[in-house]
Amino acid sequence: MSDPIISLSDFKSDASQWLKRLQDESDAVVLTQNGRASAVVQSYETFQRQQQALLMLKLLAQGEADIAAGRLIPQEEVFATLRERYAPDA
Repeated sequence: MSDPIISLSDFKSDASQWLKRLQDESDAVVLTQNGRASAVVQSYETFQRQQQALLMLKLLAQGEADIAAGRLIPQEEVFATLRERYAPDA
């Protein structure tokens, strides 16, 4: 489903209805100004989900870069360090 495209003036004239739609349907609205796409309005929940997904992608990319650069610690070493730090008597 593609996002609806409406003029900024149409959005402003019925903003509360558009905001309710955004909250109910979790989609986005493309706003135009002078016939050209100018902005995107989306629900806060949609924004938060996108930010979380972007963060996850960044973390994955960093992990892949670490692997490619050889910045690795063997699993056994990580667990040994954790045991020493958090369970020294075990």
